[in-house]
Formats: sequence, structure tokens, C-alpha cells
Amino acid sequence: MDTLTFVGTATTLIRLGGFTLLTDPNFLHKGKRAYLGKGLWSKRLTEPSMQPDELPPLDAVVLSHLHGDHFDRVARRGLARTQPVVTTSAAAGSLRRWGFEARGLETWEKETLIRDGETLTIESLPGIHARGVMGALLPPVMGSLLEHRVGAEVRRRVYLSGDTLTGDHVNEIARRHPDIDAAVVHLGGTRVLFHTVTMDAEQGVDFLHRLSPRRAIPVHYDDYGVFRSPLSAFERAASRAGLAEFVHSVARGETVSLEPDAE
Repeated sequence: MDTLTFVGTATTLIRLGGFTLLTDPNFLHKGKRAYLGKGLWSKRLTEPSMQPDELPPLDAVVLSHLHGDHFDRVARRGLARTQPVVTTSAAAGSLRRWGFEARGLETWEKETLIRDGETLTIESLPGIHARGVMGALLPPVMGSLLEHRVGAEVRRRVYLSGDTLTGDHVNEIARRHPDIDAAVVHLGGTRVLFHTVTMDAEQGVDFLHRLSPRRAIPVHYDDYGVFRSPLSAFERAASRAGLAEFVHSVARGETVSLEPDAE
């Protein structure tokens, strides 16, 4: 069964057929600081549900961008080097220096994994972490489409939003990929230097209207002090917009099915 386990922040374990993926590994304990670059940091408010030594064998790590709340010093120290890290071209150089097999992708480029008659394609999708001056200060970010096939049959398409704002780039993603089974949506309304750099509740609803996935799984909403828009605000906004049935919230440590008929 295809599943997602929520570890915390944007860290999830995703199982698609025979493949196991880890996303945006953030294992800092509650009270520790995540460093965001340019002298910025934020203290973690929550405890992750697992640590690197508790992970199963991985086929790949998918990393949206190199920020301390998405790839931290615990991940750098504790993750195995046996699996590739699929990420932005900008992040790949640092990861290679740290001993990881990093595969950097530009927007719309793909990386394909093959095992036992199954394939998993990871496609880099556009993301906008911030606009204007703040956009130039933050590292490039990518969304990712995970497409799992058995033989020639597509079994599942899962979209990882990455730390993106909503906008016209989401329309282009929807045009190219109109059949998304599940979207893992980074929320939180993160505020840095008076700029919003991840989707808040209203942006999250706009994102869902543009993308139209069969279900949305919210993550990245209460783990750090810079997150200002809680999950409850998104759930209320989605309900007002008539989208509540598509939103599947998951607690840290909980595993949910990605099967189309799952509740």
C-alpha cells in the first residue's frame, strides 16, 4: 500500500510500491535552532517523530532546498550516504562536499529510479520562495512530482510543493500534470524580515484551486517560531471554500494511505 508518514516540518516518509523516499530531512529536537542563512535562525517548537537511526533503508532523499529547517545538521551527520539526494542544482554542490550523492535538477528536469520492474520518476517543478528583494536572498527552491509506474502503467502521482508561494507557476504545473493524486503542501505563512515566504491559509486555498489535486496533505505549519499561519487557519479557510473533503491533515508520527479510495 502506498503511504505517507509525517515526521514533522516538511519531513515525510513516502512509500510508493517498492520505493521508499524521505523528504526534506529535519530532525532537530525541540528547542534547537535551525539556521536559515544570512544570520537568521529560528527555534524549533515541536519534536520530530523519529531520528535518522530509526529510518528504513531509503531509495532516495528528495530535498526542496537547502535551508536549516529542511536539511539540518542532524541529517547531515546521521543520514546514510548510500542513497541519492535529488535536489536543486544550487543545493547539490554543498551536499556533494558533505559526502552525499547529490543529483541536482533544473526546473522540469527528471531523475528516474528503477527497481524490480517498477520506475519512480522525480521531476523538478517550479517554486517561488519569495518575491522581490527577499527572493534574491533565499536559496532556489523546487517542487517535485513523484510518478510511480509498474511496467507502462502509472500507479500514483504525488506532488511535493516545496516552500513555494502560490501563483501562475502553479497553473503551469496543473496544465502539465492535471492528474495529481495527492499534494503535500508546505504551509505556515513563514515570515522572514517582514516578508511572507511560504503559503499562509488563504494562499494555500488559492493553491488548491489552481492545482486541483485529489487530496491535499498539509505539512510545515507549526514547527518553528517563524511560522505564523497555523494548520487550523488553513482548515477553516479550506472549509469556507468548500474544499474540506480534499484536505487530509496528519499528526506527527501518523501514517496515512495514498490510495485513491482512502478516507
